Amino acid sequence: MNGREERSENNLFFTCSLIEYIARRTKNKRAVVANQLGRTLIEKIYDLADVYHSDNIDTVSEDFIRKANICKGDFDNVAAARFAVPSHWDIGKVYKRLVLGIAREKGLSIPDAVIEAYNSFVSDKIDNYNSSFYYEAPQNILNAYLEGRVE
Repeated sequence: MNGREERSENNLFFTCSLIEYIARRTKNKRAVVANQLGRTLIEKIYDLADVYHSDNIDTVSEDFIRKANICKGDFDNVAAARFAVPSHWDIGKVYKRLVLGIAREKGLSIPDAVIEAYNSFVSDKIDNYNSSFYYEAPQNILNAYLEGRVE
């Protein structure tokens, strides 16, 4: 441990934040970005996050947009937000916690849990910045995922 959290958790935080950043930049749903990146590139980002984190996020995101051939979409939840928009770092933290819970509960590797999280119905709920779901307690978000519904 070289800080307040494990290196692997910090790498996951960066991975999820980068997915959010790329999605905003390309105006895509987060599942589109995660699926375009695929397991191999997600694993690469996760494994080398401490290196990528030292570089300019615009440069890093552009490199992965190009490598994964991510095209412009028409999903813009930032423009649709009526209230303050959480940063890509804020949303990265929400997804990091969800991914860790999914990996633990389902026995998945982190890259597989990333793809699972972004392809779940919970992802659409998190990405609706006009609702309060994204700042629910992490356990509530995980429970919604596990139960397949929001209470």
